[in-house]
Amino acid sequence: MADDVRVMFFGGLGEIGRNCAGIEIDGRIMLIDCGLMFPDDDMAGIDVVLPDFTWLRENADRVEGVVATHGHEDHIGALGYLLADVPCKVIGSALTLGLAKHRIDEHNAGRNAEFIEVEDNERIQVGPFDLEFFPVTHSVPNGFATAFHTPQGVILHSGDFKLDMTPVDRRLTDLAGIGHLAKDDGVRLLLADSTNATAPGFSDSETSIGANLEDLFRARDGHRIIVACFASHIHRVQQVADAAIASGRTIATLGRSMNRNVAMAREMGLLHIPDAKLRAIDDVEDLDPTKLCVISTGSQGEPMAALALMAAGENRFLSIEDGDCIILSSHPIPGNEGAVNAVITGLVRRGAEVIHSGMARVHATGHAKAEELKVLHSIVQPEWFVPVHGEYLHMVEHAKIGERMGTPAERIVLCQDGDSIVLTDQGIRRGGSVSSEYIYVQGTVGELDESALHDRRILGKEGFVSAVVTLERDGSSLRLAAEPEVISRGWVKGDEGEQLAKAISAEVRKAAENALADGVRSRAKLEKAIRRPMGRLVNRETRMRPMIVPVVLGAADDGDD
Repeated sequence: MADDVRVMFFGGLGEIGRNCAGIEIDGRIMLIDCGLMFPDDDMAGIDVVLPDFTWLRENADRVEGVVATHGHEDHIGALGYLLADVPCKVIGSALTLGLAKHRIDEHNAGRNAEFIEVEDNERIQVGPFDLEFFPVTHSVPNGFATAFHTPQGVILHSGDFKLDMTPVDRRLTDLAGIGHLAKDDGVRLLLADSTNATAPGFSDSETSIGANLEDLFRARDGHRIIVACFASHIHRVQQVADAAIASGRTIATLGRSMNRNVAMAREMGLLHIPDAKLRAIDDVEDLDPTKLCVISTGSQGEPMAALALMAAGENRFLSIEDGDCIILSSHPIPGNEGAVNAVITGLVRRGAEVIHSGMARVHATGHAKAEELKVLHSIVQPEWFVPVHGEYLHMVEHAKIGERMGTPAERIVLCQDGDSIVLTDQGIRRGGSVSSEYIYVQGTVGELDESALHDRRILGKEGFVSAVVTLERDGSSLRLAAEPEVISRGWVKGDEGEQLAKAISAEVRKAAENALADGVRSRAKLEKAIRRPMGRLVNRETRMRPMIVPVVLGAADDGDD
């Protein structure tokens, strides 16, 4: 009998982002990616959302490492947070590790990481993990599909991939290598990207976007052009640079991550821009703006990114002028649509022409569509299949594709964040759960949980009502020193508000006096005794549910009775 192998899902199953899974062999754990998610519109004030590392921290001594499949934030962006508490190896291509190191260094966690660089089709042993790396085409160069050769057979993780027959760097998804793997060893379990499972047909080739960009550049001769895209999308940056050079333009990059990634990719030989055609953004004032192309960050509407600052008139390097052409060479990540639209509106108000993927073919997805997924399944022919990476709808549709391509329905397992499965000699069974809550990060104040975000939503939608009760001692007893004071924000105002405030004050006085008469002396219990009747009155009179904040001042005890 072979040893069981456990697969755990910490994030990325049911949302776009937070991709993080784990494989456990012989008591050791190897993670597959460690990514973050960008906040939705209802996540007030939140900067990023992380996987819940509670279980991993509790088992930190068993974590061998992380396979970083490619260099996108939703796959490597949380590594710094993890490594702060869980020292381990980080395995990936040279570019992926280069992109990851910057994020890790931001958290001063580099000392906790041992970096292992791997190349296409390399096979290595890390602890009990026998890993093999197959090149795949995606919107960031040098991504991998990863095969785990385990006691229970091969587990193949597709990574983010597409089947682009004419990629910019001519590095194709290695269907031949994956085919040999499937034929020789067989694939016991396939974990495959579901992002575009609901999209019919095949994805566009990245090189087709280059031709469209060249057409746009030619048609806007005599106008300054600013192109925004992901800083990690080196292939897209190359396409933009080629279009700019073909139209006689000089190139400047804008945004810290864009500057850094372009420099790193050129040094690695992954990006080809002649020195004579590249200028620092500080040095473009003496150039004819109609002969300039600026490649900028901010395509997702990030508030402090270069493009958003331009839209607000606050970018210290560039000011938008009438006739400028802005090309958003991207597609909004789900949840970012509002922020992107706000930036577009700001740019248009300043006189710019804005071209985005809803108007022209200026973006090609990096994820396989339905027909490409069918090709993968036809080659791999897995014994078992778990759709990963996507919203639940995407994974359900991918499960249907897997069934149509020959995997029996009973051998397709739909999982969600927090689930685990166990491969045994008999097949797959459900395992115990792992931590999977959304962990919210704002600035440097640390991690916030769902309760903090719940409070923010209430404050944002309904406001708050606070009643301040001041106590004083009367011999050995406590009494109210004055009428309770009612304070509110974002709630009812004017005469109606004054009448409600008086009614709340009377209700709070009654509740406080009753609690004191019953012998309640602790501040926490007095506030609890006030909160309930106060909330009932507010809801009954207004049909609103603002945050209720009772405050007891004075001689009450801080502890329990």
